[in-house]
Amino acid sequence: MSDNKPVSRRKFLAAGSAAAGAASLAFPMIAKGQTGPITFRFQSTWPAKDIFHEYAQDFAKKVNDMAGGDLKIEVLPSNAVVPAFGLIDAVSKGTLDGGHGVVAYWYGKNNAMALWGSGAAWGMDANMLLAWHNYGGGKELLAEIYQGLNLDVVSYLYGPMPTQPLGWYKKPITKPADFKGLKFRTVGLSIDIFTGMGAAVNALPGAEIVAALDRGLLDAAEFNNTSSDKALGFQDVSKVCMLKSWHQSAEQFEILFNKTKYNSLSPKLKSVIDYAVQASSADMSWKAIDRYSKDYIELQKVGVKFYATPAAVLNEQLKIWDEIMAKKEAENPLFKKVNASMKAFAERATKWQWDTNNDFRLAVNHYFGQKPAPAAAPKKA
Repeated sequence: MSDNKPVSRRKFLAAGSAAAGAASLAFPMIAKGQTGPITFRFQSTWPAKDIFHEYAQDFAKKVNDMAGGDLKIEVLPSNAVVPAFGLIDAVSKGTLDGGHGVVAYWYGKNNAMALWGSGAAWGMDANMLLAWHNYGGGKELLAEIYQGLNLDVVSYLYGPMPTQPLGWYKKPITKPADFKGLKFRTVGLSIDIFTGMGAAVNALPGAEIVAALDRGLLDAAEFNNTSSDKALGFQDVSKVCMLKSWHQSAEQFEILFNKTKYNSLSPKLKSVIDYAVQASSADMSWKAIDRYSKDYIELQKVGVKFYATPAAVLNEQLKIWDEIMAKKEAENPLFKKVNASMKAFAERATKWQWDTNNDFRLAVNHYFGQKPAPAAAPKKA
């Protein structure tokens, strides 16, 4: 039976509003002016052939895949738009939408930033330092530094790096005095460490190191790992690599976004980026073990000799690092604040880690009879 009573104007409008509401649930709103995916132009601080640039591309691919076409990150190599050391300013100004590098590259703006990569990190390895950053207050401290510098960036740290070699030399390093007068390349507060050991330091970007060694502008240099060093061509200008050092024992990568551009993203896309960082951190550490160990063998096949850095050199680095920390804390309140936070976290975390984990060298020796890299033979008087 139908109701033929006339419908009031008020009821008609109410019914129309309800229908419109239902329609809005069924059909997503399309942003005005958006005709395709959001595109971010990214630059790394690494040459295209470096595995570090590959890590940047790996991160971008994870974002692009998870975003389902809503966001696309395009990655360019170092110097495509700006030099490596100019990346953070370019991202802050919006010249680039984002980038991939390391915090130590910006330490000249505030030396407290070098604590995220240089020095002994109070005995923490790189994964422990990332634990401090994400759960012990480091993230908030880095944001405070960037805000104080008026840098319009959002920073994600990820990708724990293995302990970096002492570097590549013309002959093995046998004692601290071997650094006296040595023309050496490094970055961050590692500059202060090697300067304290007597070297004349030049902070060149990675892509310029081997050419400088070949032309005699440098006597020795460090970069990062067997794969990156091999790709850069260190083995063509040196056959001696010293393993183990305190100058950069706990470094990690940084992914930067222009803050204004990042804040324009939807909560969904911000979550995609967040989880892509975490996935990339794990994937990078696994890929590093696979690739670095392969290239460790390949470099030995072309005549490279690896030596363990002598304990006397390692102890001298720690002594100099203590002096550097005391000096920088007296000069820079933020350095002192960051260092104190890191120390408090390390005091409990390192005890737990080293009390809990096995000395895996015991099992390695048991199964493979593997011995450490030989220590450099002392020079004859």
